[in-house]
Formats: sequence, C-alpha cells, structure tokens
Amino acid sequence: MAKNAELKTKLNEASVEDFLNTVSDEQIRADCFEIAKIMKQVTKAEPKMWGASIVGFGSYHYKGASGREGDWMLVGFSPRKQNLTVYIMAGFERYDELMKKLGKFSTGKSCLYIKKLADVDKKVLKELVSESVQYLKTLSK
Repeated sequence: MAKNAELKTKLNEASVEDFLNTVSDEQIRADCFEIAKIMKQVTKAEPKMWGASIVGFGSYHYKGASGREGDWMLVGFSPRKQNLTVYIMAGFERYDELMKKLGKFSTGKSCLYIKKLADVDKKVLKELVSESVQYLKTLSK
C-alpha cells in the first residue's frame, strides 16, 4: 500500500444514534447502545461515526512500521451481519488473563467478535476496553 493512500474509514459527522437505530435486530440494537455506554464511560469521549458502519470513541496518533501515520479511534464497535465486532486497537496478546474470563467470543488481529453481549462478562469487557485505551494513550504521547 502506498504511504499516502487514503484510509477509506474516516471520522465523519453522521449521527451515531441514527445509525444504531437502523440495526433491525432488536437485541443487537440494544447491545450496541450498551456497548456505546461502556465505551463512553471508559474513554469519556462522545461516540463518532468512522466510515459508514463503525462507532468509535476518542482517537490516538499512530505511526506504523511502514512510516504511515495518522489518527484512529481508541476503541470502537460495529454491528455486522455475523456478529458484533468490537475494535480493541491494542490487540489481545497482553490481555490473556482478561480473555480467559471474558466468555464466548472469537478474535481477529484487533477485532473481538461476539454474537450477543449476553455471551460475555460486561465487567471484563469494560476492563479490556479500559486497559487497551490506557495502553494506546501511552503510545501516542
């Protein structure tokens, strides 16, 4: 990828509430509002839309190994067809103990996939979000 390639997913002014209200599954919609509440408490930031379908909180400045740099959300989530995707930007390697207590989920590089919020321990999820956010804030200083 070219160093100056534009990110497709950009911070924008679309309404988070309007977006979440388009989620047709009632339980998923309720879970989204609950996740938003947790992330707002942790980051003390208002939710913002990133692209067309990601709700993000806060931001940090990154510089990748390739020299690419920019600003990205500290934490976020998206209601996808298959599952709720929670973006834990710090990844999961350093959170083994928390992950063992979290519940039913799968992961990608920095994506936590859950079918429904009831499948995970909300206190552990909040702690995971909090620790990831704190870690990212130390990196961008």
